[in-house]
Amino acid sequence: MNTLVLLAVCLVILLCGYIFYGRWLVKQWGVGEGDIPTPAHTMEDGVDYVPAKAPVLMGHHFSSIAGAGPITGPIAAAMFGWLPVTLWVLVGGIFFGGVHDFGALFASVRHNGQSIGEIIEANMSKKAKQLFIIFSYLTLILVVAAFAAIVASTFGATFENGVLNEAKSATPASVAMVSILFIVIAIIFGFAVYRRHDSFAVSTLCGVAAIVICMAVGMNFHPFYFTTTTWMWLVGLYITIASVTPVWILLQPRDYLSSFLLYAMLIVAIIGIVGAHPDINPDLFPAFTNFVVTNKAGTQYLFPILFTTVACGAISGFHSLVSSGTTSKQLDKEKDAKPIAYGGMLLECVLAIITLCAIAYARETGHVKGATDIFAGGIAAMIAAIPGFSGMENIMYTLLVLTYSAFCLTSLDTATRLARFMFQEFWLEPGQTPKDINGGFKKLMVNPYFATILTVVLGIMLGMGGFAKIWGLFGAANQLLAAIGLIAVAAWLGNAGKNNKMFLVPMSFMLVVTISSLAIIVKNQTGMIMKGAADWGPYAQAIIGALLIILALQLAVEGYKTVMHPHAEKKVFGEPTETQMDEGELLGDDKD
Repeated sequence: MNTLVLLAVCLVILLCGYIFYGRWLVKQWGVGEGDIPTPAHTMEDGVDYVPAKAPVLMGHHFSSIAGAGPITGPIAAAMFGWLPVTLWVLVGGIFFGGVHDFGALFASVRHNGQSIGEIIEANMSKKAKQLFIIFSYLTLILVVAAFAAIVASTFGATFENGVLNEAKSATPASVAMVSILFIVIAIIFGFAVYRRHDSFAVSTLCGVAAIVICMAVGMNFHPFYFTTTTWMWLVGLYITIASVTPVWILLQPRDYLSSFLLYAMLIVAIIGIVGAHPDINPDLFPAFTNFVVTNKAGTQYLFPILFTTVACGAISGFHSLVSSGTTSKQLDKEKDAKPIAYGGMLLECVLAIITLCAIAYARETGHVKGATDIFAGGIAAMIAAIPGFSGMENIMYTLLVLTYSAFCLTSLDTATRLARFMFQEFWLEPGQTPKDINGGFKKLMVNPYFATILTVVLGIMLGMGGFAKIWGLFGAANQLLAAIGLIAVAAWLGNAGKNNKMFLVPMSFMLVVTISSLAIIVKNQTGMIMKGAADWGPYAQAIIGALLIILALQLAVEGYKTVMHPHAEKKVFGEPTETQMDEGELLGDDKD
């Protein structure tokens, strides 16, 4: 198989999925009907609820959901061959992940921008909501720990016997410097667009030019040589501030500008594949290896491992938290939901397919030292193979590593903000906001600063204290989030009298995948414990895995009852209140 043929076929399939299946979903759900104003307008507070232009919000959403997932997932799943991964990315992206992300965003918009947890309470039960939020919060703490560790290790300088090794520390220092400059540029962009009301197009051009300049500066001037531990604390300080800062100051502009890095990365990768168009060597990267693969991690089964490993490249529960956590609070118009959520998921599928092409050439050229080296090395080597570009490999490699790191940081502070939302919502009754709590213990619990500090402290401590010992649970936990998200949206649509049949197969399949994966984890970890000499990691994975199986079964039973026997409730579909109608009319008058 030729990489160019593989990419072209996949692009056509994904484009058809977006046009035809995406359009069908819009009609089935009634997205955009009635010109109902979104929560970004009806609940605008200048901090979390702030309307964003569609390109800006697309930048935030795509940057947040992408991160390292669609790169590391396919690389890990490549042990089964490129064909199973490709098929799951296409089928999963169009019929599972796209529906999941789009549905979560639309449902949240019709529930005042609240999370999946609130949707579960409104359509299932309070107990189900509390279980979901506890699980989601703990999962997000693990995400914060993992991404903080990844970012800190990417920034961290190398010290040998207490002496700085500048040769090994130059690239990490460059990445750190570019990231710092990037934050400064984003803040300036935010003030220019939202406070000075400068031209959006002109500000964008200036912002993109500033990105190029800051990358050039960072690669040649990088004075910060801190240890990984020091960077962990600095990253913790940054995400603490980012979580409570108004979204227009940092989150929106930073993610919007970051998206240009990702778009550039996609373009560079496509140029490399088109220009070099290498064949996939079946000896180095077969189409299919086996249903069972034995490696350093033990015995790996195609089912369910493939479906929990590819994750963000096909479907990811983390996406529903982003869609219903930050994106829904910034959506300017309902009609923007399809390109942002459904389109964003399919664009992530494109990145996953590009990653497969990169794996094929990386194995040809010897770039096999971890996910970053495989992806950046494979793409850079393809660029260098194009006539006239032979001297570009090192430059492209460095730029791709910089881009990879930028998205880890983006996902990190988004995850922190989402965890803060989750923690606050746990203590609120339906329809309540933190402002409605007058005093006492609950007032502290819903305080955004307390929720943020608690989240960051737990995340950073776990990041420095051995998150890797329980990271094996993340794949299954993430897909359990996806299954629950699918159930929640299906229940809501059923109660509203809307077609939810497109959710039945995805939510059933993901539940089976999740429970099967967790059962294997519990079995393997119990086996390690029985052999003796196990530290706390296997015990934690076995206990948490068993609890997650119980959680999955409880929510599945409750969810299926609601889905199969929907009950109509007043305003369950988010019909506008009189206030919203008034605001909608005002918005309409302004447009006229």
